[in-house]
Amino acid sequence: MISRPELHQALAALRSRVFFTAYPEHPGAYPETEKSAGLAAFEQHLDKPFADLLQPGTLRWAGEERSPWTMKPLGITYPVFDAEALLLRARTARHSLADLSAEKRASILIDALENMRARFFELAFATQHTSGQSFMMAFQASGPHTADRALEALASAYEAITYFPETVNWEKPLGKTNVKLRKTYKAVGRGIALSIGCSTFPTWNSLPGIFANLMCGNPVIWKPHPGAVLPAAIAASCIQQAFAHAGSDALVLQLAPDTSAEPLAFTLAQHPLIQIIDYTGGSSFGHTLESLPGKTVFTEKAGVNSVLIESVNNLDEVLQNLAFSVCLYSGQMCTAPQNFFVPAQGVWDGEKHIPADEVASRLAAAIKALTDNPKAGPGTLATLQNERTLHRAANAPNLGAEVILPTAAITQPDFPQALSITPVLLKTTADQEAIFSSELFGPISIVVKTADRDEALQLITQIARTHGAITCGLYTTDAAFEQKALQHLETAFVQVSVNLTGHIWVNQHAAFSDLHVTGGNPAGNATFSNPDFVNRRFVWLSHRKAM
Repeated sequence: MISRPELHQALAALRSRVFFTAYPEHPGAYPETEKSAGLAAFEQHLDKPFADLLQPGTLRWAGEERSPWTMKPLGITYPVFDAEALLLRARTARHSLADLSAEKRASILIDALENMRARFFELAFATQHTSGQSFMMAFQASGPHTADRALEALASAYEAITYFPETVNWEKPLGKTNVKLRKTYKAVGRGIALSIGCSTFPTWNSLPGIFANLMCGNPVIWKPHPGAVLPAAIAASCIQQAFAHAGSDALVLQLAPDTSAEPLAFTLAQHPLIQIIDYTGGSSFGHTLESLPGKTVFTEKAGVNSVLIESVNNLDEVLQNLAFSVCLYSGQMCTAPQNFFVPAQGVWDGEKHIPADEVASRLAAAIKALTDNPKAGPGTLATLQNERTLHRAANAPNLGAEVILPTAAITQPDFPQALSITPVLLKTTADQEAIFSSELFGPISIVVKTADRDEALQLITQIARTHGAITCGLYTTDAAFEQKALQHLETAFVQVSVNLTGHIWVNQHAAFSDLHVTGGNPAGNATFSNPDFVNRRFVWLSHRKAM
């Protein structure tokens, strides 16, 4: 019997897919004092060892985080552990996790989310100063949105592992006698799991898999990105404390910090005790992980997201929406659009026909209007997480495309040293596919002129099949073409957002409703969160006993 109302609500939301959040996304929904307390808690971590983890066996202390806002080191060091010791402790902790009922695991994990809720603002500042997100995005992404996605994965896993009854008395009539058996059904986790985090969304991308694993009975070793450890460390301590408070083994989750000079991810990934891997990051290492024999691997990798503008009711509203999508966190979201396909003959704007070059120039103007707005521009752009992205944007004019909006430095009012620039917008034609067919991560966008809308559709579909895509935007007032486009893009397993304007953008995916990544193209092999996201983490066993 389910005793936690949070689990009841989450299960109902899973099935209905209507709007639901267990954790309001606006900071104003929380007591005013929590923000200042969160900032103080964040500052308490600076320039000292992180001591909140309940893990023994520290070999040494290391840390290399630098704030993209201040360009100064955070000075935080983290315990570094021996890989074999981590694995042996996880193997021991697995028995403790297996002894917990599904109801008890769910209850402890909900308590862990409540521990996180009490530290949302601390997590926000930690994420802001490691990922480079704005404070508002950092609060939402590493706080409420992460917690909602984790709760979603928890509920999905709970539903999966309680699908069959625990026990049943089975009786088969055989004439004058009956065969009677006592049958038990048990979902058993596959083994130790490894979660490999990323630098741009250090908790949002990791916690769904972590919660799914713990719910399914798999202890987890969490290897955060060395440039964004603090948010993961705070979240890990919240989980460990929840298990310890419940009298269970806190080492069902262990953090495994490493450094760029001495990476730990592949050492752990290839170890025979690791059975499950969750990974977010570049395609090359993702492909390597997917090729490891005997592993169950869940990946989110690189993709090339596209938008097709064919016909609209109000072009200005569309371009304002797309400009925000381009600028949000400087294009460092895996859902951000990169390519904007426009038929060479132009776009219908109601009864008016707008030439393709004018569509491109007006998109550039919409981007510039946003970035030049002192109240909206700097906060929307935030900062670049690392200098590699800065160099990529700076070198974009050398790709061979026409530059219609060059990048420029932008000043952040409170952080003059911030790694912030405006997006660069390029223009190409369909025969320059080498320029736009691969991911250009960061604030780089391309307008692609095609012969017609059908060529644009063919190119978007082909790119998604070959290079992957997580999102796709479509703007059309032609119902027949809309259906044709959806049918084509479905063959590449791409999810499409049609005619978005106003305060909803292609970048956004809502927990309990939107599926994040399809698992059907090279952008990733897993979905947050569908049944496959949890079913592959455990196996069903059925035991029989004579009565």
